Amino acid sequence: MDRQKKSRELHARASRVIPGGVNSPVRAFKAVGGDPLYIVRGKGPRIWDADGNEYIDYVGSWGPLILGHAFPPVVEAVEKANRDGTSFGASTPIEAELAEEVIKAFPSIDKIRFVSSGTEATMSAIRLARAFTGRKYIVKFEGCYHGHADSLLVKAGSGVATLGIPGSAGVLEEQARFTIALPFNSKTAIEETFSKFPGQIACVIVEPVVGNMGCVPPNTGYLEFLRLHTEQNGALLIFDEVMTGFRLALGGVQELSGVKPDLTTLGKIIGGGLPVGAYGGRAEIMDMIAPLGPVYQAGTLSGNPLAMAAGLATVRYLAAHPEIYLQLSQHASTLVDGVLQAARRKGIPFSANQVGSMFTWFFQSGKVVDWQTAEKSDTQAFARFHRAMLEKGIYLPPSQFEAAFLSAAHTEEDVQKTIAAAF
Repeated sequence: MDRQKKSRELHARASRVIPGGVNSPVRAFKAVGGDPLYIVRGKGPRIWDADGNEYIDYVGSWGPLILGHAFPPVVEAVEKANRDGTSFGASTPIEAELAEEVIKAFPSIDKIRFVSSGTEATMSAIRLARAFTGRKYIVKFEGCYHGHADSLLVKAGSGVATLGIPGSAGVLEEQARFTIALPFNSKTAIEETFSKFPGQIACVIVEPVVGNMGCVPPNTGYLEFLRLHTEQNGALLIFDEVMTGFRLALGGVQELSGVKPDLTTLGKIIGGGLPVGAYGGRAEIMDMIAPLGPVYQAGTLSGNPLAMAAGLATVRYLAAHPEIYLQLSQHASTLVDGVLQAARRKGIPFSANQVGSMFTWFFQSGKVVDWQTAEKSDTQAFARFHRAMLEKGIYLPPSQFEAAFLSAAHTEEDVQKTIAAAF
């Protein structure tokens, strides 16, 4: 029986009119082989493809569906907003409501600006940091992905690493020359770079828990070190919490670590599954944005009422149910450890990283702490694992270098079924 006949037909149709048949490269399944699935429905922790196959989903639209697919309060909020109009290109009351909820959760943020994607958020935050400091250079980390803005596609992780592309065609050297990519978790690299470029570095941007070379947490004290070193050298610290904000805690990694960045970028969950991004920080920095200041950034769909409604419903639910985070962490620990033990019983080189409801299984026995260690993983073994799990109704990220996500809708039964399916 051909389990993916309709998905294959849909992909052939899409490939005639869309480059590669996909609108985001990882969806093509090039890193794992086989044919990409075409998803038609989701409910709770499960999704269904065009052929009617059912899967337990550990992608969750790459993180925003922390409450599961088609969560009723979110659906109701979007339906209500939709009846009043999908977009106005003008201010709406709900923008300030969501802004207040985000600021309440993130003490480092005095003011926030909504945009339509994480790429817009990080691109805008870096422009703002350069304007505020009057400096040109930015520091990022190898394997960290901050969207596809030209200056950030330098040793990026996620899809770029998966495809084996060091950067991207079409990015001019002139655009990337002021981007310095350093090894994640290396204090020495930071110290040497600030010594080499005194008074020239505008900002350090970091995923405080990396999700785009797989899940990679910071070493103990590393975020505190970045905070201290940027302060001492007059550079801004930007936490890219597009993935981790409201995911690992209500206030993101900065709540867990106690480290307050100067600027924060957000997305995913504050859109409740709809397209959204945001950047925020200290008032003196944010007030440099037009119309108050000289830093220009605009967008017709920024603060879109449907996205604001979905995000507000999600964030308010999470704020009212803080026990969700403990539940998520416990289920994730059971799942990660269960699969890890199954691999070890079979003698398969295997390791894992987990922070809260974010996790990655790496096909190697060593500890993964940065891009250099992540890329030692056996990607062919991961591809075989991915295909085998798919056959058993488990949907994992189609790349060794992407984090997986658990939702509050996943049950202990889902976790145990997944463990049993592995190896």
